[in-house]
Amino acid sequence: MVRQILTAGERVMNINYRFDKEFVYEFDKHLDKNGPFCSFDMFHMAYDTAKSLVVPNFEGLQSPQYLPHMEFLDHQLDCAKQVVESMNGRAILADEVGLGKTIEAGLILKEYMIRGLAKKILILVPASLVNQWVKELNEKFFIPAVSQRKSYVWEQCDVVVSSLDTAKRPPHRDIVLEQHYDLMIIDEAHKLKNHKTKNYQFVNSLKKTYCLLLTATPVQNQLSDIFNLVTILKPGYLGSYDEFTKAFGNKRTALKQDEKLKELIQNVMVRNRREDTGVEWTKRNVKTVWINFTEEEQQVYDELDHDLVSSDPFTSITLKRELCSSREACYLSLKKMFEQNVQKYSGHSWSEEIIEKIEQLPHHSKAQKVVDILQNSSEKFIVFTEYRATQYYLQWFLQQHGISSVPFRGGFKRSKKEWMTQLFRNHAQVLVATEAGGEGINLQFCRNMIHYDLPWNPMRLEQRIGRVHRFGQKDDVNIYYLAIKNTIDEHLVSLLYEKIHLFERVIGDLDIILQQLNIPDLEDEIKDIYAESESPGEARIKLENLTAAFQHTTSSEVTHDGTTDYS
Repeated sequence: MVRQILTAGERVMNINYRFDKEFVYEFDKHLDKNGPFCSFDMFHMAYDTAKSLVVPNFEGLQSPQYLPHMEFLDHQLDCAKQVVESMNGRAILADEVGLGKTIEAGLILKEYMIRGLAKKILILVPASLVNQWVKELNEKFFIPAVSQRKSYVWEQCDVVVSSLDTAKRPPHRDIVLEQHYDLMIIDEAHKLKNHKTKNYQFVNSLKKTYCLLLTATPVQNQLSDIFNLVTILKPGYLGSYDEFTKAFGNKRTALKQDEKLKELIQNVMVRNRREDTGVEWTKRNVKTVWINFTEEEQQVYDELDHDLVSSDPFTSITLKRELCSSREACYLSLKKMFEQNVQKYSGHSWSEEIIEKIEQLPHHSKAQKVVDILQNSSEKFIVFTEYRATQYYLQWFLQQHGISSVPFRGGFKRSKKEWMTQLFRNHAQVLVATEAGGEGINLQFCRNMIHYDLPWNPMRLEQRIGRVHRFGQKDDVNIYYLAIKNTIDEHLVSLLYEKIHLFERVIGDLDIILQQLNIPDLEDEIKDIYAESESPGEARIKLENLTAAFQHTTSSEVTHDGTTDYS
């Protein structure tokens, strides 16, 4: 086809052109199939969608408006805002037990996903908490999280929740290390405090853009604990380890006393305390229940001061603590001790006599007191013990009195822990837990707790109570502490726990006091007192001195930055 065109210079030009019907046909076909071209209506819809999803500015949180069913506390919103706006998504969430660190982490994760900054997510938590994390992320935050079980999901799924033990084992390890994660979350991060462990080295090797570490106790014993955690977040932020220790030492008190270090840590850590949140917590009703040994039990307890055992103070202390728990716990330790030291104990009549006396003991007085408490109530109870042998004994003893119970301990696999929790919620009256039940799990449906054995580390005591006395608990909580008179129990309770109100204190309060007294670990301090004392009377005097030091520090005005004013 030819067309003549008249140009500006009055010259006629002939232009050849052809009407391409095939192009029009193909173009119409692509429009019908919506690709690679699309209709204007489809384009307009895509444009409106993109416009509605765009974040208008960097400041402020977008995620709460997508979660209208959730009621966030002010400190949780402030935490998320601070991490996103000021900390560049790399932070230690160190709120006290029960303030909702998991909620804060979920809120931050949701925020980064909405902003389009995080798609590939790895969440490493204790094995017993994997399903709980998956459930909360799915139901509360509408985040499609999946757990790593038998089938590998590392590459196929964007949001994966796994235990650290699973992730670091071959062949999982190699697959995980190949991934680059937009955001990584580590729960119970204080377990990574030692940079020499395989757990620490594995986590530190993971490739990530943003990182959240959750722990209620960022500094447990030494200042190096916080250095190692910060190094995971921001390698080199605190310099090398040698530079760090040279500048600040390794005493945990420096975290409160050195203004420069305090400022550095505040740039990467958010820590809220209960009294600062404005939340009206339910009451914590505390009751100490005193128990008398039977004459036979007291006689065996006194015989544990025998010369053969007293030569090793720590062994003597351990056996006494075990007898205050159950005859089974003490019996098993003694039998193992005699078998491993045949040369030392063979030929001594005391070895056979003490074993025989323990075997003939009646049912434990403390166990009978637990039955008395439970039979006077139809509510659910959590009973904490330090020893697995005692756990077995308590379950058997409760069954003899028609009281249903389920166990919870660290040796259980993830699925069994979840099963035990569900059985406790729906069927059993009692959960008999060892220390593994003191971390992570939420048991707000129960409001009664019996500390059958008292830990010598009050930090662990608060971890236990935090399972029931936490955000979301609607009822007052009843806490029972069992202690046997004229034993090591009485020394600990009357001279330490009661006089300085350790039962009522929370971790934050105790943490400051220990720093002021320059005591890295209260449990080790108490053990040393007993080990270095030549008699129970000397140990009592030393404990009284420790108590007096606590009372003096408590009576001083402890400020929020950890300094003490004696004026």
